[in-house]
Amino acid sequence: MNMDVAPRLGWWQQTSRLVAAAALGVLAWLSTGVLLKWQAAETGAWFLIGDPLVALGCLTAILWRRRFPLAVALTVAIASTASALAGGAALVALGSISTRRRPVEIGLVVLAYVAASQFAVGFYPVESSPGSLWLQVTFPALTAGIAVAAGMAIGARRVEVRSLRDRAESAEREQAARAAQARALERNRIAREMHDVLAHRISLVAMQAGVLDHRGDLGAEESRVLVRGIAEGSHLALEELRDVLGVLRADPDRLSHLGHPGRPGHPGHPEAPQPSFEGIPDLVADARTSGLDVTLATTVTGTPSDVVGRTCYRVVQEGLTNAAKHAPGAHIRITLEGAAGGRLDVSVHNFSAATRTAPPPPPPPASGFGLLGLAERVDLAGGKLSHHPTSDDGYVVTAQLPWPSPTHEKRT
Repeated sequence: MNMDVAPRLGWWQQTSRLVAAAALGVLAWLSTGVLLKWQAAETGAWFLIGDPLVALGCLTAILWRRRFPLAVALTVAIASTASALAGGAALVALGSISTRRRPVEIGLVVLAYVAASQFAVGFYPVESSPGSLWLQVTFPALTAGIAVAAGMAIGARRVEVRSLRDRAESAEREQAARAAQARALERNRIAREMHDVLAHRISLVAMQAGVLDHRGDLGAEESRVLVRGIAEGSHLALEELRDVLGVLRADPDRLSHLGHPGRPGHPGHPEAPQPSFEGIPDLVADARTSGLDVTLATTVTGTPSDVVGRTCYRVVQEGLTNAAKHAPGAHIRITLEGAAGGRLDVSVHNFSAATRTAPPPPPPPASGFGLLGLAERVDLAGGKLSHHPTSDDGYVVTAQLPWPSPTHEKRT
């Protein structure tokens, strides 16, 4: 914002300045008339007609003092030579240009005003004593100095107010940007949760439906188990979707204050229980019920922190989801190793089974963002994620998560 551009004045502010200029001019004009009367000099037609007309022109000119500050100030200051009544307009113009706080401009106008006051005596037959020359210079300089001081004080106040306003507007914009960023981050987190939960459920449902469609040799009991699994998985997926959509429909102001899900007691802690390391065996059992061939081997001693345990759960869940999507009928081996003070290693390896009784069902459509979101989760936990095909016609997803000792966590 240009600091030289003064704010627009309302009609009342503009009128008050014109009235002040006219009042000062009338005071100077009456003083000149009294002085002429005291010295028994004739006022003449110029005093009664010419002087007021010049003053009227000067008062009209100062209406444009903000658009053409220097030109108007110099014109009015020089015109005040021929009009005592225009002295007030000259002082207002001088004060107005002083608000810009430019020394060169102020000096030019002050010089023009003081010089004009010396020639004003030629328009009226006013006798002055030889020793009063200093008064003729000092008094205009004093009044000009007062006008300059008032104008510079007003200008400084305007700059201060404008600076405070700009600072407040900048703070509001920054606050709005931070709130929008917080909402976006929270919605991204919820989107990751939605993918992790729903993709796993729907992949299992799709796999079971594919088995029903492609396996004609299933018995009645096996078919009932698969149908029951599809019904339960669909019901759980709908329940979890309802919970996530309930958060997404929340008030934006409340959503902007949500925190990270790993902070118990924080307003952002979701109402539904978060997955943990202890929930991995149930996750594996659920996958087996859905028809996946899964084995779990763990040598983990102790219980990792909430963040590490939840990330480990998500790695296993994503590995099972991808295996159900892209390698139906394959064997899945999950390996967990680690202890406090070191790290937690997670491996989800799927490889082709020795025999396959029926052709695999077509894989369900994939979003393509599962591993990307998982890599972001692992990175936020301070770990490393890798995934690649294996020589046994399979695929492996591994993660290395830091697992500091409890005493170290308390110190940090």
